[in-house]
Amino acid sequence: MSGSDGWYGRSAAGDAHGGYGRMSGGPAAPADGGAGGPGEHGRDPAAGPVPARQAARGNLRARLTSFVGREADMETLRADLRGARLVTLLGPGGSGKTRLSVEVADRLADRTPDGVWMAELAPVDDPDAVAEAVLTALGARQTRLRGAGSEELRAAERHSDDPLDLLTEYCARRRMLLVLDNCEHLVAAAATLAERLLESCPGLTVLATSREPLGIPGELVRPVEPLPAPTALRLLAERGAQARPGFRVEDDPDACAEICRRLDGLPLAIELAAARLRMLAPRQIADRLDDRFRLLTSGSRTALPRQQTLRAVVDWSWELLDGPERAVLRRLSVFAGGCDLTAAEAVCAETAPDGAPGAQDIAELLGSLVDRSLVLAAPVGPGGAMRYRLLETVAEYASTRLDEAGDRPATERRHLVHYRELARTTDPLLRGAGQLAAIEVLGTEYENLRTALRRAVAARDEQEALCMVLGLAWYWHIRDLRAEGRYWTSQVTTLGPDPFALPLTVAPPVHERLLDAPPPMSPELLAEARRGVGLLQLVYMNVVVGQWTDDEHLVRLTRVAQVYRPGLPQTCRPPGFFWFFALVVSGDGDALLEMLDETVGACRRFGNEWELAYALQMRANVLANRSHWAGDAARDADEALAAFTRIGDLWGVAESLSARGEGHERAGRHRQAADDFTVAIGYAEEIGADFQAGVLRARLGGLLLELGEEERGEALLRGALAEYEGTANECTAVARIFLALWLGRTDRVAEARAMIVPLLDQFGSSSLAIFEGMVKGFLAWLDFLDGELEDSLARGREALDLARGPLATMVAPQLASVHLVTIAQTMTRMRPERAMDAARLLGASDARLPEEHLATSYECAAREASEAEVRAVLDDAAYDRAYTEGRALSAEEAADLI
Repeated sequence: MSGSDGWYGRSAAGDAHGGYGRMSGGPAAPADGGAGGPGEHGRDPAAGPVPARQAARGNLRARLTSFVGREADMETLRADLRGARLVTLLGPGGSGKTRLSVEVADRLADRTPDGVWMAELAPVDDPDAVAEAVLTALGARQTRLRGAGSEELRAAERHSDDPLDLLTEYCARRRMLLVLDNCEHLVAAAATLAERLLESCPGLTVLATSREPLGIPGELVRPVEPLPAPTALRLLAERGAQARPGFRVEDDPDACAEICRRLDGLPLAIELAAARLRMLAPRQIADRLDDRFRLLTSGSRTALPRQQTLRAVVDWSWELLDGPERAVLRRLSVFAGGCDLTAAEAVCAETAPDGAPGAQDIAELLGSLVDRSLVLAAPVGPGGAMRYRLLETVAEYASTRLDEAGDRPATERRHLVHYRELARTTDPLLRGAGQLAAIEVLGTEYENLRTALRRAVAARDEQEALCMVLGLAWYWHIRDLRAEGRYWTSQVTTLGPDPFALPLTVAPPVHERLLDAPPPMSPELLAEARRGVGLLQLVYMNVVVGQWTDDEHLVRLTRVAQVYRPGLPQTCRPPGFFWFFALVVSGDGDALLEMLDETVGACRRFGNEWELAYALQMRANVLANRSHWAGDAARDADEALAAFTRIGDLWGVAESLSARGEGHERAGRHRQAADDFTVAIGYAEEIGADFQAGVLRARLGGLLLELGEEERGEALLRGALAEYEGTANECTAVARIFLALWLGRTDRVAEARAMIVPLLDQFGSSSLAIFEGMVKGFLAWLDFLDGELEDSLARGREALDLARGPLATMVAPQLASVHLVTIAQTMTRMRPERAMDAARLLGASDARLPEEHLATSYECAAREASEAEVRAVLDDAAYDRAYTEGRALSAEEAADLI
């Protein structure tokens, strides 16, 4: 490519590295006489017909390499050139503008009577020489002098000092396509020439390539986008095979895809990378792309100097910029994932020194950089607001220039402040009618927000980092970005003292919200911010194996519980509210309910509707774990649902419906529960809370099985697993448990085992760590169905021990009874002589079921089968006597029977 496009480089003399061999012997007058007139070549028209001559077809050269992709672009351009007389291909250096123009022009030659002609402006340095260069490319001066009559010779002599007049006269009576290649460094002169020719030459069409538009009336601008991934891989494959015979992208598809992606799909950059395959493997190239300007230096020897290396291509564009444009471009490199105009104005502007771009200048300068193909602009979101970004190659180059200018610290500081404020001021909008828009804003800007947080941590700027984490915490909560939350809270808590270290400082009432004002924080607010981020770290702790229940963290949880007390203003809202997790892990259900009651009462006193709704739905979730509390759970969930609906918080609506559905489920109202879960799924999907929706779908699938809608329920559970295939989270765990129970009950034991076994690894790294006993209990049941009685009994013992822990007892109090049922059946099958002990275990199981517990169909079926197994050995009197004895046993005494 000529000039800065560099894909098919040229020597300074204009010869094509990529191939533009001359297609015809040179220019000639058109067959219809054209501008040559009847006296052409001095022949007398009366002397008879002139022998047939082939009309000139132009000066396009043959290409020496294949043209990869761009089929749709070529069709679009051919259509453009049928309806417009000036089309400009716009794109950054190396994007393939020249080669695309040649391919399109070549396909139009048959319908262009006077030929397709390319004027290569890359070697031209003087704007005054543009018309002369085009004349030379067309051979117009030589044709005129060779074929002119005496009057035309006198006319030529009159205008010979004005190449543009000569060019206009030459083209005026011809129907031809003129390709003006690489106009960016001579854009004003190229625009003047094109406008003059188009006004004066009705049969002329111009196809230009440039890094910025010519900017004249009637111009149709077509951006040349980077190659899409499949086409970029094809190009790498073809050029790589030329550089190293036998090369195939299939041998290392990940590395090849990374090369194409990180090189932005730019053909020149990909070809330079392909040339490196002579000495490096694809993975070696991919791993070195952080230093791409030193790596990609093996361009064509016949190319112009600015085409021979990747850096030279970008240098060429940089040199065409003025000072303010350079300042904005280098500052744009601090963004991650692009930016909007407001952010660009905040980060790229400055108030000093004199002459530096101010906020009022940024829009114009951005527009100039967009026109010059150094900044990409595209509308995003419902409103279609423009977003600006740099290609990775341009961003790396601009970043280097930022360092050279000593401009990085100030620019990164402005970036941090802007995105800290975005997080701080957007956080309240996540809890109201603006929730959807706020989620979209934070999602769009998330890479910038993470980058700002990373820089705050790297600078050990504790207050900025605390503010960023607190501003993002609820977004992480809604979108279930647990790994993100754990990583950043762990990083930020190292920047200051541990708020839960000994000696403990009891938290005083803090009425001010942590994000009401930007840093600096008051000492009291700073202390509460540290506690708040510490609590968030506690919430995210459950993604690490064993951290909920190991001794070190149990001690820490005890301290957390001692620092706060119910009814404080900060414990009515997140993150202070999360101190209740310390009580959850302790397994003290009475203390937890007391705390929730106090919190609900405090929220009513303080009068914040959202905080009250949140506390109510949390209390409803806890109450829903007990059948005899189900009515209270429904009451709280109804009140929370009404409040969240008034506020416009869709996440809260979904959570309240879920809590109410769980209450219905515990009370045996399965149809009402299914209806609530179904509606909640719709709300969760609307706000993009995919994980929340996935858990709800899994719960709905289990309910449908209870309702006898087996086919639909199984399909829903399998769909939930497929959606999160390869991940380990609460959604997949719930789906696996429900599906495994169903498969085991329908004689598909092997498949049920395949569903449940992965949970042995998952429970330690997810929020289901407390349900290890549940998983092992289900495996004990499957072992029994498979006849693996010793394994069943061993697993049953382990499950029973785990189910008797305080946390498991509070969250799933029925588990111990369920495991005793399986153990009794297994014991009877293994040793019928122990049927009396098995009957005692059944009595202990029934006696230890929570008050008003409503058994599921699985529990009922298992209980019925176990009793039948025992009664098959014992007569009624013996069974009744042993069963009665079992009901009087303590948990420890029942365990001793196994």
